[in-house]
Amino acid sequence: MPPFRVLVSDSLAPAGLKLLQEAGCEVDVRTDLSPAALAALIPPYDALIIRSSTQVTAALIAAADSLKVIARAGVGIDNVDVAAATQRGIIVVNAPTGNVSAAAEHTLALLLALARHIPAARQTLAQGGWNRNAFMGVELRGKTLGLIGLGRVAGQVAARVLGLNLRVLAYDPYVSAEYAGNIGVELVDLDRLLAESDFISVHLPLNEATRGLLDARRLAQCKPGVRLINTARGGIIDEEALLPALDSGHVAGAALDVFTQEPLPPDSPLRTHPRLIVTPHIGGSTAEAQDQVAIDAAEQVVDVLAGRPARYAVNAPLIPSSHIEFITPFIELVETLGRFLTQFAPMQVQALEMHVYGPLAEYDTTILQAAALRGLLAGVVEERVNIVNADLIARRRGIILSEHRQRQHFERYENMVTLCVRGGGEAASVRGSVLGGAPYIVAIEELWVDFLARGHFLVAWHYDKPGVIGAIGALLGRNDINIAFMHVGRRSPRGQAIMVLNTDEPIPPALLPAISEIIGPHRVCIMAL
Repeated sequence: MPPFRVLVSDSLAPAGLKLLQEAGCEVDVRTDLSPAALAALIPPYDALIIRSSTQVTAALIAAADSLKVIARAGVGIDNVDVAAATQRGIIVVNAPTGNVSAAAEHTLALLLALARHIPAARQTLAQGGWNRNAFMGVELRGKTLGLIGLGRVAGQVAARVLGLNLRVLAYDPYVSAEYAGNIGVELVDLDRLLAESDFISVHLPLNEATRGLLDARRLAQCKPGVRLINTARGGIIDEEALLPALDSGHVAGAALDVFTQEPLPPDSPLRTHPRLIVTPHIGGSTAEAQDQVAIDAAEQVVDVLAGRPARYAVNAPLIPSSHIEFITPFIELVETLGRFLTQFAPMQVQALEMHVYGPLAEYDTTILQAAALRGLLAGVVEERVNIVNADLIARRRGIILSEHRQRQHFERYENMVTLCVRGGGEAASVRGSVLGGAPYIVAIEELWVDFLARGHFLVAWHYDKPGVIGAIGALLGRNDINIAFMHVGRRSPRGQAIMVLNTDEPIPPALLPAISEIIGPHRVCIMAL
């Protein structure tokens, strides 16, 4: 692996730093930088690892000349301009599972603290008081908890509170009632959840659809005496609307770990409201969680820099972890097929067709489409092309992508992919398969060949007649170019054929005229794969 440079601009657990260093990365930890200082520092770095403090704006991304990946050691990516990163072909990854247990446990801690007034009771006792009647609590048993959002953290909260004999409702338009039922949760609409819940816990990302979701109108819909918890993202609960609802007692209490502005300003009334429990965004702050999110972020940085898919890419096709080992070799294969076509049949591409055969067709092949586009476009367009922005660049250039699947295997190969490009009345195709974990080209223009698609190649059409291959071999020999292997595919004896020579050294373009004299008026190209 090349010595890639990684900038860590927020604190990161030593386990993540160690992993990066062991992978051969040059790691610089520079925390508490101003936006201007970070923008001045970022140009030579290949990767940026952040937590919640660093703001990765469009301006910062524009200054990042070499950046290939931005890793958020945590779940939320609202401090990253993902659209700007996508435009530049920068992969954005996060660590959505490393602090799930920690966040779920903190939610449960706040739930219990709200029910029993634990922080206020402790403070009174510390000040010399002893007022038991002031801290009359409520039991969780028999109450209803409403979960707004039913992702990973909410699912673990549900698993924990069901053991406390709470009834659990959930609102999430992106999960099925069957999924909710399987984890013991009843899926309902938001109005019903607000009306029936004694406790409401928020578990949503912050975006334009969720910002201010619990505003004055929705807080008024809540069951009188409701208690609110937010360990997700500040801004989902309208803080200005929450304060009068607490004052009136309609909201009996709230526990917030996240805020619209962080750090919370010293003069914020949220700090001192008697019905509020506040913690400084520590939902994921356990030793175990910090180690895990650091490792998850670092592993993905290493994967992206090494050309492998990231497990939790935010702006790239996502591969389920159980599929990564199987599908990763096909990513290299399909990208190689795209590079082959660009060199073999240069044309103004108007359409790219991908045909998938065999068990591979059962998988989500979105990432293979992106890899095919990358192989086809990289090096022939000005923009840096990768699996993040390949589809965007193709659409801008009017390239139509289509995919066809056949679940039965084709000919002699259990899994096979065919790419076909069309444009200006021309067409070209190539087939490939993965054999022994390596990419093989198995057919060119429907002529069967079989060769490892790595190295330097001469590919030439010719008529299958004695002396052609020998003459080319002799020509290369006279120029001290060693042939590693040769494959020939032909339509019929003494008919049209295609020759593929793999050479240990690149063939100088100056030899093309001499090669053309031997093969006659046919297409010949030199390529590197």
